[in-house]
Amino acid sequence: MTTSTQTAKATKVTSPDLRRLVASECASLSGSAVSTVALPTLAVLELHASTTQIAVLAFLGQLPNAVVALPAGALSDRYAKRPQMIAADLTAAAVLSTIPAAAFAGVLGIGQLYAVAVVLGIAKIVHDAAAISYLPVLVEPHQLQRANSRLGAASSVADSAGSNAGAALVGAIGAARSLLADVLSYLLSALLIWRIRTPEPVAAPPEGRRTLARDIGEGLRYVTRQPTVRTVIAALSTLSFGLAVMNTYWAYYLLDRLGTSPSAFGVIMGIGGAGGVVGALLAPRIAARIGIGPTIIVGFAVSPLAQVPLLCAGPGLRWQIILAATLAVQLFWATASGTSQRSLRQAVCDPGFQGRMQSASTTLTAGARPLAAATAGGLVLLLDVRATLAVGALLQVVPVVLLLASPIRVLRKIPTRAAVPPAREGAS
Repeated sequence: MTTSTQTAKATKVTSPDLRRLVASECASLSGSAVSTVALPTLAVLELHASTTQIAVLAFLGQLPNAVVALPAGALSDRYAKRPQMIAADLTAAAVLSTIPAAAFAGVLGIGQLYAVAVVLGIAKIVHDAAAISYLPVLVEPHQLQRANSRLGAASSVADSAGSNAGAALVGAIGAARSLLADVLSYLLSALLIWRIRTPEPVAAPPEGRRTLARDIGEGLRYVTRQPTVRTVIAALSTLSFGLAVMNTYWAYYLLDRLGTSPSAFGVIMGIGGAGGVVGALLAPRIAARIGIGPTIIVGFAVSPLAQVPLLCAGPGLRWQIILAATLAVQLFWATASGTSQRSLRQAVCDPGFQGRMQSASTTLTAGARPLAAATAGGLVLLLDVRATLAVGALLQVVPVVLLLASPIRVLRKIPTRAAVPPAREGAS
């Protein structure tokens, strides 16, 4: 390889198109964080929604993860990804703009929030399925780790900044009008994606008549037959289930049982978020030092260990400091592991299955959260809150066992697809 070629590949990770994709994701995430604050505030304080209506609103917002992810992944693999991302952003901007318009006209109701939550969820799934599978188009396989690191760190900062901005905007101009910030963020995201110029590979035309169901079935078969992808997604889904069991009562446990004030709770979350940003930035260095496989496994192993201080905690400032430091360490390794496993999956996955691979992961990880919440609700009736949290922590040991029993434990570098035998990729 010539020096000029090496230089070109080394600098491709900082290409203008990659910067546009990162900026697009940051704009969308920061705006969505504003909506995360504004929508519940609007429902509770201005529409006086009941607890049941709040639960329905939260459920409808999560429902597309379980229902729409697989079709969205199939569409992402079948058609060009950039138009799908742009269309999803414009759809989200249009539907979200109806809320301040209806509030201004005095006709806003909880039913409209339900509809907006569903459409926003669908638009996000379509956008994410295309965006994550589009990243390997912009960078070389050996640059995926650095690109995902940059994307993860920028996204963490944008999400945190958006949450703070959302709280400030809701207090300053009201919940309905603050949603205009999210509308603008979607429009900015669409503009940035439209300016990306890197051409996508032309997909081979399907043989015979193809249905979406057949494409989804092929994608699921590919995921189950590709050992690396299958193992990582299985570990992710079981970890997500355990975390979701804990997250059902995590905030309640800190605020009610441990007597943490809302301001102290916010500080704990902020310190934890800072750990996540650092972990995303240092992920490539950590993987280069200890290997991609150990980085992934350590990130999974830290999660159940980080729950021990929570289960032993009591009221008081000393425990709050311990919990903040523990959360920072947990999120540090979670993001370092997350960027590493995402890069590994993208590198070994066939380009024609990138969208369906990601959608399978989304369906199993995010789609299991409502079931995990229901499980937590049942456990707390039989046990107590602390014991329910302990069950969630024990469930997080399962993915560690799965990873340690797989070849991922000895994987030092991200392999290229050329190094993966076709039979192990699930090809017939």
